Amino acid sequence: MTKEQAKLRIDELNKLTAYYAKKYYDDDDPEISDFEYDMLMLELKNLEKEYPEFISKDSLTQKVGGTVKEGFEKVEHEVPLQSLQDIFNFDELRAFDERVKKSLENMEVSYVVETKIDGLSCSLEYKKGIFYRGSTRGNGLVGEDVTENLKTIKTIPKKLTEPIDITVRGEVFIGKAEFEKMNEERALNEETLFANARNAAAGSLRQLDSTITEKRPLDIFIFNVQKSDDLKFKSHIESLNYLEKLGFNVNPVRVFVKTIDEAIKEIEKIGDNRDNLSFGIDGAVIKVDDLEQREILGTNYKTPKWAIAYKYPPEQKETILKEIDFQVGRTGVITPMAILEPVKVAGSTISKTTLHNEDFVIEKDIMIGDTVVIQKAGDVIPEVVKVVKEKRTGKEIAFKMPTKCPVCGADCKREEGESATRCLGVECPAKQYRNIIHFASRDAMNILGLGDSIIEEFLNRGLINNIADLYELTLEDIASLKKNGKKFAQNLFDSINSSKNNDLYRLINGLGIRNVGVKAAKSLAKHYKTMDNLMNASMDDLTSIDDVGEIMAQSIYEFFEQEQTKDLIKRFKELGLNMEALVEDGADSRFEGMTFVLTGALDKYSRKEAEEIIEKFGGKASSSVSKKTTYVLAGEDSGSKLEKAQKLGVNVITEAEFDEMIK
Repeated sequence: MTKEQAKLRIDELNKLTAYYAKKYYDDDDPEISDFEYDMLMLELKNLEKEYPEFISKDSLTQKVGGTVKEGFEKVEHEVPLQSLQDIFNFDELRAFDERVKKSLENMEVSYVVETKIDGLSCSLEYKKGIFYRGSTRGNGLVGEDVTENLKTIKTIPKKLTEPIDITVRGEVFIGKAEFEKMNEERALNEETLFANARNAAAGSLRQLDSTITEKRPLDIFIFNVQKSDDLKFKSHIESLNYLEKLGFNVNPVRVFVKTIDEAIKEIEKIGDNRDNLSFGIDGAVIKVDDLEQREILGTNYKTPKWAIAYKYPPEQKETILKEIDFQVGRTGVITPMAILEPVKVAGSTISKTTLHNEDFVIEKDIMIGDTVVIQKAGDVIPEVVKVVKEKRTGKEIAFKMPTKCPVCGADCKREEGESATRCLGVECPAKQYRNIIHFASRDAMNILGLGDSIIEEFLNRGLINNIADLYELTLEDIASLKKNGKKFAQNLFDSINSSKNNDLYRLINGLGIRNVGVKAAKSLAKHYKTMDNLMNASMDDLTSIDDVGEIMAQSIYEFFEQEQTKDLIKRFKELGLNMEALVEDGADSRFEGMTFVLTGALDKYSRKEAEEIIEKFGGKASSSVSKKTTYVLAGEDSGSKLEKAQKLGVNVITEAEFDEMIK
């Protein structure tokens, strides 16, 4: 490599590592595996070592990757939270041992070997034994104040067993079983799966709303004393044992060793046993045990000279992709699934894994019959890494997404700009649980008492199979769910039957037409007056309505073209559900033809309550300001919408003026 080529490659690696680090540290949404990132960093370090004149101050070899997320207070760490130098073989570990001994003038050195927890590093500060502040590592010098989020983690003691001042460092993580359960639930709800447990933990801890963090199964292991004026220790292992007595959840895998060869044996032992650990690791950490020796060794700008991290390579195996099946999720998304020749990877036998979507299969050029390489992402989720194309025989079969739903036979469609292909069938059995939850929800048919668990039990017992079946439930059927009692059964029975008389917009919204929410449902009901008129509407007619764009119009038109939809509406009519928009006697339409935009915080009303009042009086609530806007209702801390209204000359009213208008 010439000097010029080296500079070009270093520049390219700086851009790549900065981009992938941002996705990993700041967005909690990695695009490549840890191992691939480590290899890029290793290449960059080696080139910078050979060509030091090209080292940039912005290179990630010179600093920690994270930044402070907007919305969090900054915390300056009294003691920097440094990262560790990574190594990938035992020769490098022996070289580390030689450097340590040389710097210590051949003093006798012992080490502590610990698991390298795959999570998010943070600092916990205690005053007189009371937890008062916690922060993320950030860039090592400045982190984010996430105290309220950390308080939701049950294994963080709010009060220590002794009233001391101390700052400790730990790793927030999500256990393997808990992570799998989280992703199973997200898969059922067709939410984006977390790429790995580390990013799930980081994303959970860095939520601006601590109630979201509280719902995530976060845990923590403490692994270091950062600062304490009250305590003096001679060794690291002594400090860890003491932290345990204070009530901290200390890293359970910590082994004192006298030589680097003993350390290597422990690293191998951890590697052999990593599949049996309840938490994910991405390596082992080797630390000098004697704290005075650490002081002599000191630190570099980014890493300590007394510790190093051994990274385990991901285990990969080849196997045959025998078939591609299709799984239909609860919102109709059709996911291709690889059926594999069973193969053991990272401690478990893999026979099936997701292929995500059509784009993923095309990008990796996957065919049925291919030899593929499998690994576990974050040692948890099995994934197809690549195809071994040189092993193709010519008998492989090209992949095709289905045009008909594999469960119900209805049409499938992939909308422009989306990666997902969906079943359009309203009565598809795979979608019924989610369909019924939505149908019964507050903004749809508002069936009080019909919660998720009740719906699930009705489905499991075969008492219902779709939304129309709700209206054929008898009082005895509901009462057969004995745990809920007779009063509950009567109330739910009455609520189901009274919902037959709901306004048409509730039924339209309850049907779960893609891209149609409650606001659009109200516009459709107001325009068409009856369900039959809506069902017979043309594309041109649909796009002429306010709040209905071309994509939404296409969804509505295709929905009512389906035979399953026609059968469902026919059944609803037979069951006595209202099919017309209700007109209140003497309805007050004082806001007819007016458009309101709300901005800032109101005292008396929530945003939703104010919008409902506007719509009740025949007006329309919009989310954006334009020349067609009649009024902007501005509360406290109004922002860009208020500024835009003032520029356009739109009438701005206060909450008090709005009150006068609705009296």
